[in-house]
Amino acid sequence: MSVTMKRFHPRKNDDGQLVELRSPSKPTALASWDDPEQIATVVPDGPMPESLNGIALATWTDAPTDIAAWAKLATLQTEDFSEPPMTTAPGKRAASGVVILESDDRVWVVSPSNQYGGYVNTFPKGKLDAGMSLRANALKEGFEESGLQVVLTGFLCDSVRSTSVTRYYTARRVGGHPGDMCWESQAVQLVPRNLLSKFVTHPNDQSVLQALAALG
Repeated sequence: MSVTMKRFHPRKNDDGQLVELRSPSKPTALASWDDPEQIATVVPDGPMPESLNGIALATWTDAPTDIAAWAKLATLQTEDFSEPPMTTAPGKRAASGVVILESDDRVWVVSPSNQYGGYVNTFPKGKLDAGMSLRANALKEGFEESGLQVVLTGFLCDSVRSTSVTRYYTARRVGGHPGDMCWESQAVQLVPRNLLSKFVTHPNDQSVLQALAALG
């Protein structure tokens, strides 16, 4: 009788516990990262090319570690753009997220560990901690869930979800390594824009996909 070995995420959760990955994702070949027509997938601590589209893939060693540092970074890693006041909804917390656009017309997508919340694939996002701004939180969530360092480039949309109203920004990658994803993600993927609608399928993400499509 065969015995299936349990697989655990290399990083522990916020309570210091190991996270079992019940159906671990499978990485794609390294060549997929250089082909803009392919979906490319990396798993936690998985190998990556040294660079992608002229930008190094390397661990972000001096990423912020507190709210004040993220707030300061948000003033530096944001292009000049305006955004409307957030549309609120009764009983829903404010959240923010980021849609990271790669220069080869692919989009960075995360796969939540064990399809948390019913999401097979989605975009980095999270609810705001006290004192955290929408922009700073988007940078933080983008880094934690994808391992990437990004610059915010614009307002995308507000999405009313089951427990939050989430503001999404567009962004471009300037550093980081997707293999450094935190325990919340079991894979980070780079997906051609023409395949996104078949890849990101949760109902809560449809307004985000529509807003992205409207950008052209």
